[in-house]
Amino acid sequence: MIETKRFYIDGSWVDSQDGREHVVIDPSTEEEAVAIMLAGPRDVDAAVAAAKAALPGWSATDPKERRAVVERILAQYRRRERDFAQAISLEMGAPIDFALSEQAPAFSWHLENFLTAFDGIEWLRPLGPQAPRTRISQEPIGVVGLITPWNWPGNQIALKVIPALLAGCTSVLKPSEQAPLSAVVVAEMLEAAGVPPGVFNMIQGDGAGAGTRLSTHPDVEMISFTGSTRAGRAITVAAADSFKRVTLELGGKGANLVFADADAKAVERGVRDVMDNTGQSCNAPSRMLVERPLYEQAVEIARGVAEATRVGPASERGPHIGPVVNARQWEHVQGLIQKGIEEGARLVAGGPGRPEHLNRGFFVRPTVFADVQPGMSIERIEVFGPVLAMMPFDTEEEALRIANDTDYGLTNYVQTQDEARRHRLARQLKSGMVEMNGVSRGRGAPFGGTKASGRAREGGTWGIEEFLEVKAISGW
Repeated sequence: MIETKRFYIDGSWVDSQDGREHVVIDPSTEEEAVAIMLAGPRDVDAAVAAAKAALPGWSATDPKERRAVVERILAQYRRRERDFAQAISLEMGAPIDFALSEQAPAFSWHLENFLTAFDGIEWLRPLGPQAPRTRISQEPIGVVGLITPWNWPGNQIALKVIPALLAGCTSVLKPSEQAPLSAVVVAEMLEAAGVPPGVFNMIQGDGAGAGTRLSTHPDVEMISFTGSTRAGRAITVAAADSFKRVTLELGGKGANLVFADADAKAVERGVRDVMDNTGQSCNAPSRMLVERPLYEQAVEIARGVAEATRVGPASERGPHIGPVVNARQWEHVQGLIQKGIEEGARLVAGGPGRPEHLNRGFFVRPTVFADVQPGMSIERIEVFGPVLAMMPFDTEEEALRIANDTDYGLTNYVQTQDEARRHRLARQLKSGMVEMNGVSRGRGAPFGGTKASGRAREGGTWGIEEFLEVKAISGW
């Protein structure tokens, strides 16, 4: 078992003052894998104090100096990429090839995009010709608490730590207690890159303890959180008394609208996007709405894709999906699969229990339900597992109504060759992002949602500006 029980505070690796031990279970084997310490109140206070002490100096640095630091972090990542991928694979169960090709490189991808966006930020600019003596200044908000999830750990750490650094903020990172190793590698990279002491601090901890302490700490000006909608609501309430800025990136229940004129690979692509990362992505297109003339054919395609999706341990090479992250998540997914059966959806592929060739580990059978009705549990609740809900529609208006009838609003998807229809739907779908015909968002586009998906905008220029305050100055 790996032991990593120290925190990175004020430029040094330090022992916990008042924490308690926590063991992370390998989701592929159900064996003890990593021992960490969960921060107590004094640990959190020490990290915040270090960030507060470092803030005046760091916020006053020349932007070019902050850019140079991030360039050095990027160089460190390239030296540690394999270590980073192996940490992610072990802690949360991503198959090693997927961790190397998708999970780990998300970190460097965001760094490159942030550096491009950073060059376009105007830190001090005229308001406009109508007010020649008024200036708009963009300034760091202060000490920020960064709380990240386990499902895309490197991706989410990059989306918070790097823009905070570039903005001139100092930070305390609390990763998910399920994903501690990748955060340790990040802290080591930042240390090696020469980030000044106190500018970046990393503690391990759970939400109820360290997360709450950060959210209520009087010296923390902002909380940036990615995780469940339930936890996001609790953080918002906890932070209210101190008037913190709170940015939330939460869950999703994306609708994938597949019209009869969609390209030949649209259904297959949609199913694979649901199975990707074992369904543990908040932007997964987990509801597939199919125009009726294509519906039964689409169901058969989905069945074939699901049945061909291999499931195996994270350490095994190859293009397969791994386990879900832990026993609690496995039970949640199993409960919703059973609900789908009980509520009358047609089970097309998969179903309850582990795949037949696996007798331990938190593995889920790739599952497809057809004839799902609006209001069913699997249509309303975020499963966060490899489970697809399919339903037919007759008109564009019906598809739009079903797609928007959800508490969530993160990503929706449209598959059609009709350009006018794509443009109409892109404007009418109630979500922070719309992906059409399998074309991914461009570099530097913001990631974020609406409604119960939170209203953060992470990535690119928007991601940096979330950590900035706007000041109006007259009489310049």
